Amino acid sequence: MVAVVGLVPRLLAAMGLLLFPLSVTPTASADPCPDIGVAFARGTAEQPGPGAAGQRFIDSLRAQAFPRTVGMYGVNYPASANFAAGPAFTMNVVDGVRDEANHVRGVVSVCPQTQMVLGGYSQGAAVTALVTSGIVPAGVSPEALPPPLPPDVADNVVAVVLFGKPAGPALPKYGVPALDVGPVYAGRAQELCAPGDTVCSGGFGPGSGTAHVQYAVNGMADQAAAFAVSRLVALPAPV
Repeated sequence: MVAVVGLVPRLLAAMGLLLFPLSVTPTASADPCPDIGVAFARGTAEQPGPGAAGQRFIDSLRAQAFPRTVGMYGVNYPASANFAAGPAFTMNVVDGVRDEANHVRGVVSVCPQTQMVLGGYSQGAAVTALVTSGIVPAGVSPEALPPPLPPDVADNVVAVVLFGKPAGPALPKYGVPALDVGPVYAGRAQELCAPGDTVCSGGFGPGSGTAHVQYAVNGMADQAAAFAVSRLVALPAPV
């Protein structure tokens, strides 16, 4: 019996480390259930992980939230640049929605005290917006998407931060609906669109490139981190 009891915390620790495999903060890695868990969906064609804007946001959040611990998860999806692929491209986004939603459920089931922050940049912002909205894109079977996060899971999501979220009349061309944050999360969300970024201001037009790739360096990641910190529920005093 003693052996079984001792095994339980080790199993929980292993599950926690799997939930946040990319966490690099020493204090966070010592605790399988961080105070704050970030799930961030990278932008188009970025390497696996949180991407440049996501990493800057997480670094800033760790600094601003200290001494609270922060775990990080990069949403696992293709982040494909093949916009012309039609339904295949849409399913790439659906892959991200499914992975992010499943990750959040997994964290809350193992670490019910962890406060979740959901984020995304560009295509990743579309992924995270769809996680919160529960809207099914055109041509996608409802069965392909996870159900909306149940209330007991959604309650753990304290903030949603979106950088350069695609918007405007070009969305239907790619089978993507309006990417509105779901009403449950509206009061917990911050959307950031840099001046001159036509991806999020309505166009995918010429000149969007420079402004659209500046979120890691234009101060908005720090702004979003400050917002997320302001949304955190106070932790109980140490015993």
